[in-house]
Amino acid sequence: MSEPTAEQLDAYVMTRLALAGFDLSLLPEVFDADTGVPTRSQVVVSLRSFVASTPRAISGWAPPAETPADAQQASPPLMYPSITEAWTGKADA
Repeated sequence: MSEPTAEQLDAYVMTRLALAGFDLSLLPEVFDADTGVPTRSQVVVSLRSFVASTPRAISGWAPPAETPADAQQASPPLMYPSITEAWTGKADA
């Protein structure tokens, strides 16, 4: 499987932004030092870099287990374990 091109990644990023309801046209085309708001191209470049690197690392993660069947039963790591523990009542334990 070949790596996606920059154009393919841009199309993916733009599609995901549109599906999330984010209007990229609201961002400025030229950097404004007064507001510090990133430009459209800066956002696309940053998200392209993220998509090209981070999801692959996340999808390659597997929990430690003796067998693949056991690994399927293991929970993935929680992004905010303290919040989950508070919701489940395990925070006070």
